[in-house]
Amino acid sequence: MSKKITRRSFVISGAATGLIAAKPGLLSAQSPTIISPNGVKPVVISSQNGNRFKNGGDVTCVQKAFTMITGGGDVLDALIAGVNIVELDPLDDSVGYGGLPNAEGVVQLDSSCMHGPKKRAGAVAAIEGVRTPSLVAKAVMELTDHHLIAGKDAQAFARSVGFKIEDDLNTEHSRKLWLEWKRRTDPNHYLDPAKRAVAGRRVALEMVAEGKIDREHLYGTINCDGVSPNGDVCGVTTTSGLAWKIPGRVGDSPIIGAGLYVDNAVGAAGSTGRGEANLYGLSSFLIVENMRRGMHPKDAAIDACKRIKANTIEKRLLNDKGNPRFDLNFYVVSAKGEYAGVSLYEGSRFAVCTENGPQTLHCDSLLQGRSMEQ
Repeated sequence: MSKKITRRSFVISGAATGLIAAKPGLLSAQSPTIISPNGVKPVVISSQNGNRFKNGGDVTCVQKAFTMITGGGDVLDALIAGVNIVELDPLDDSVGYGGLPNAEGVVQLDSSCMHGPKKRAGAVAAIEGVRTPSLVAKAVMELTDHHLIAGKDAQAFARSVGFKIEDDLNTEHSRKLWLEWKRRTDPNHYLDPAKRAVAGRRVALEMVAEGKIDREHLYGTINCDGVSPNGDVCGVTTTSGLAWKIPGRVGDSPIIGAGLYVDNAVGAAGSTGRGEANLYGLSSFLIVENMRRGMHPKDAAIDACKRIKANTIEKRLLNDKGNPRFDLNFYVVSAKGEYAGVSLYEGSRFAVCTENGPQTLHCDSLLQGRSMEQ
C-alpha cells in the first residue's frame, strides 16, 4: 500500500478541466471529471521519484506535468517542466545537479525526449556542466536535424544555444559519496582494471546496503510519459547514469527505443534500472510494438521482462536461481490513457497522476522476491 500523506489540493483552470490533487500516495475524494474525446483519459506516469517533493516545493513532477497538460499545454513541454524539478534538486542524487558522478568524480548526464504528434526526437549523452539535460535534448530535437549529440560536443552545442555551462555539477553530498566510494575501492591504487571494476561494484552495493545510496539511484534515472485529453503522447527520460560508471559510459536513457519510445498512435514506454540489459533488446520499442498488436500496457511490459530474463545468460549476471541479479523497471502508457508500472522483481513503485490526483503505486512484476541489488 502507498504511504498516506496529508492532503493538499490544487485547482487546474481551463475549459472543462479540473483537478483536486493530493500529496504523493493519496487519492482525492471528489475530483471533477475531465472530458476527453474518444474515451481518452489524460495521464502522466513516471518513475517513483516523479512523485516526491523537491527543492522544498509542494508540487511533484507528475503533478506539475498533468496540470500543464490538462490546462492545454504542449505535452512534451509539460513533461520536461516536470522532470526539471527533479533535475534541479540537489538532494536527488540520481538525476541532473548533484547526480552521482562517474569513477573519476565527474557528473555526466544523459537525456532523450520524443514528441509523438510531431514525430521528432532529440537526445544528449555524456554531457557535462548543464543541470537540465532534458532541455538540451529538446533543443537538439527543435534546432537540429539530428537525434543525438554526445560528450564535449553536446556541451558545446548547449553553450552555443544559450545554456549556462558550469565547471562542476557535484554537490557536497554527491562529492562526499564519491570520495567514500573512492576510499573503499582504491586504497592501494589498483592496477588491474578487471579487479578494480569488481571491487567498485562490490563497494557500490555495500553502500546501497548501508543506506548511503538509495538502491533506485544506483542506476539513477527519471522517465516521464504523458497523454493529453486529445490523445497526444510524448515522453522524456533524464539521468546521471550508473553511479561510479566508467567515464563516457552511456546507458539506455538517451537511446531512442531503449530508455524511451513514443508512437502517437499507440503510446509510450520508458525505463529505469540496468541500462545494458534494456539496450540489448530495445525494450521500450518492443513494449510499444506489443501495444500496437493489442496488448495492455502491463502485458506488453511483462513480455519485455520475459525477453530480458531469457537474454541474460552470463553467469556474473545471474543469481543462484538462474535469474537476473539486477532489476529493471518500465513505465508504460497507451494512447487511450491506460497505464502500468512493471519491474523484473517485486518491490518497485511508480508515480502516476490522473484526474484523481498524484499517486505512488506498486509495480507489477515478473519475478518474486528481490534482486541481489535491492
